[in-house]
Amino acid sequence: MLLVVNGCGQPDIQGNQYRLDECKKELLEAKDFDKSQKIDHIVVVKQDRKMYLFRNGKVQSTFPVSLGKNPIGHKMQKGDNRTPEGTFWIHRKLCSPKYYRSLCISYPRPEDVEAAQRRGVDPGGSITIHAQPTWNADGHGDNYTLARNWTQGCVAVTNSAMKQLWYAVREGVPVTIK
Repeated sequence: MLLVVNGCGQPDIQGNQYRLDECKKELLEAKDFDKSQKIDHIVVVKQDRKMYLFRNGKVQSTFPVSLGKNPIGHKMQKGDNRTPEGTFWIHRKLCSPKYYRSLCISYPRPEDVEAAQRRGVDPGGSITIHAQPTWNADGHGDNYTLARNWTQGCVAVTNSAMKQLWYAVREGVPVTIK
């Protein structure tokens, strides 16, 4: 397995935010994808707190993950701190001042919106696969963050895992969360 890492290894931080210059430049210049690292399916198994990256039906990499603070069951509404379950896709790459880099997933789906409307609630949104907060930019707190579910419904990976993931996926890659 080849890992492509651009820059000087550590994410650049200014104040209490990640600097976005390098990330935005990569997106503008379409240098955010390495075809040799291509992943065609991401699977997150909530019970195991693991992410599996597949190419042609074979696991290429496995990463530990953190989930929403209330990880059991499908996301039902905004604020329930659950990570949604089902099949989604990556619909956008996002340079994040708060979490380094993020892969936005297609939640809520039409069926999630309909179910929430029937219950008279907001389904929530802005669910991503994201990296670590700035206090853990160098990875010194990975053991702490990976030992608990701390997000509001997102899937969190380490910054080093995000570097690999970032260059391996394009928009449209399916994401199954179960």
